[in-house]
Amino acid sequence: MCTAAAYKTKDFYFGRTLDNDCSYDEKIAVMPRRFPLSFGRMGRMEEHFAMIGIAHIAKGYPLYYDAVNEKGLCMAGLNFVGNAVYGTVKEGKDNLAVYEFMPWILSQCKTVSEARTLLANINLVDEPFDASLPVAQLHWILSDGMESLTIESVREGLRVYENPVGILTNNPSFEQQMFQLNNYMSLSPKNPQNHFSDRLSFDIYCKGMGALGLPGDLSSQSRFVRAAFVKMNAVSGESEAESVSQFFHILGSVEQQKGCCETGEDKYETTIYTSCCNATRGIYYYTTYNNHQITAVNLFREKLNCAALVIYPLIMAEQIRWQNGFPLK
Repeated sequence: MCTAAAYKTKDFYFGRTLDNDCSYDEKIAVMPRRFPLSFGRMGRMEEHFAMIGIAHIAKGYPLYYDAVNEKGLCMAGLNFVGNAVYGTVKEGKDNLAVYEFMPWILSQCKTVSEARTLLANINLVDEPFDASLPVAQLHWILSDGMESLTIESVREGLRVYENPVGILTNNPSFEQQMFQLNNYMSLSPKNPQNHFSDRLSFDIYCKGMGALGLPGDLSSQSRFVRAAFVKMNAVSGESEAESVSQFFHILGSVEQQKGCCETGEDKYETTIYTSCCNATRGIYYYTTYNNHQITAVNLFREKLNCAALVIYPLIMAEQIRWQNGFPLK
């Protein structure tokens, strides 16, 4: 279960939470421009846009969970279990395996508008990376500084939706998630007004009562509503520090704490990592469940005209800055 968000101040920011009950040794992966990209049915790219994101590395290939390319186009895949449907190869279509979808788009598109052209001919096929890695059931958010799309491969085919809130979680389908926002149109960051009865008076006995009814549980529908409300009402200065801090606070509203979502005996879903990429400048920030200190990797400080993948392990241990004394043992 995960949440993704797009957010703009002076620069454009994009990121997500990865919520799961186990880790698959995720790493920061910088794909330079000459990393060879071989597509099972769409040939080979010897040169393309560089990108950075978090991925599981399998046989030297980055299986990206989320990434941003050097032009500022961003994409993330989120679980869509039970609803995602992939087909068979179709003649005349751009047939792509699910793991190839994100590299295909980010390797050659500068904007969402350019990606729309490619999406019109894409057919996602039910083919795994290898026998040990089953096909992931996903849907995707694709964003730049101007707009966002949600992409879902379902029984009826590939569906592309305008995403005006710049938020995505998991089930149900995006169309249903957006419809549910109708139930929360009365929420406000302001103090509420009495519409109950003009014959009764009420006390505004604390701050924040305008958001009474905002769901607080960890279900994907509730996280969608909560993240949309927080993001659409978030106020930030335009500096990098203020923008990055506010973005992490937005996704912090849907963070999963160990013990609150049980998935099996002694197994709990947690927010394994939270990312925030300044897509305008190519800086990828992240925190992990046990490390709240923000770590940054700059795409443009790497040698991007080469072929070798650059990998950084996630810093998982808590980093505490002591102002007096020494760490406890």
